[in-house]
Amino acid sequence: MSPANAKLGLIAGNGRFPFLVLDAARAQGFDVVVAAIKEETSPEIAERGAVAVHWLSLGELSKLIETFQREGVSRAVMAGQVKHKQIFSSIRPDWRLAKLLLNLRTRNTDALLGALAKVLADEGITLENSTLLLEPLLARPGVLTKRAPSEQERKNIDYGRAVARHLAQYDIGQTVVVAEAACVAVEAMEGTDATIERAGQIMASLEPGVSVLSRALTVVKIAKPNQDMRFDVPVIGVKTIETMHKAGATCLAVDAGRCLLLDGSEVVRAADNANIAMEAI
Repeated sequence: MSPANAKLGLIAGNGRFPFLVLDAARAQGFDVVVAAIKEETSPEIAERGAVAVHWLSLGELSKLIETFQREGVSRAVMAGQVKHKQIFSSIRPDWRLAKLLLNLRTRNTDALLGALAKVLADEGITLENSTLLLEPLLARPGVLTKRAPSEQERKNIDYGRAVARHLAQYDIGQTVVVAEAACVAVEAMEGTDATIERAGQIMASLEPGVSVLSRALTVVKIAKPNQDMRFDVPVIGVKTIETMHKAGATCLAVDAGRCLLLDGSEVVRAADNANIAMEAI
């Protein structure tokens, strides 16, 4: 993607992801036009040097298209989480989005975002891979922390990846939390951190001295089998590591080359400080 005489549209959700894309795009010479989602995006996005920031509600697909066309945007990146429950409960669709939703055979995230990408393409706006400007932040293969996973943690990883792969193909979730090759929690609409918190609560509720399960949890986060890198890319940040530490998780496994470490080396440093083993496979 060349910045020569080009604007880049940024459809911004919540979290740090859109800020990273915006900063990287500007550093590479792009003029960035931000479409910020009122229900999700931090107000600080307006202070990061974009040439324009337009605030839209989640259901305003026509306004999104008209805004990008008016600004001369023909390529865009989607970055940042939009909570799944927002999409399916809080949304007030305009006529264009209502038509899109009515034509969906399934109401999962892949189907919705894939249909959205097609509508944008039909209007002359191409969605690029959300990681295209952030390749240095993709998890490199191998053990990332000072401590490698233990033998039991590796068994948990193997089991968790097998379970997660089956779930991910149905777009149920990308995260599985395991203890001694037993599935403790599976991600659905609540997101990764909430899944980890729930796993910690489940383990804390077990009666001491009675459970045969170790309290140590392993978190496995994978990309979908046919992961579309334009949207819903797996991400891990320092907050995830902090959530794991509070929940009693001791190991994290992610997909190499397909999971973004939002805070870069700070993620690994936080894991080392918490004695959490981290591996990209």
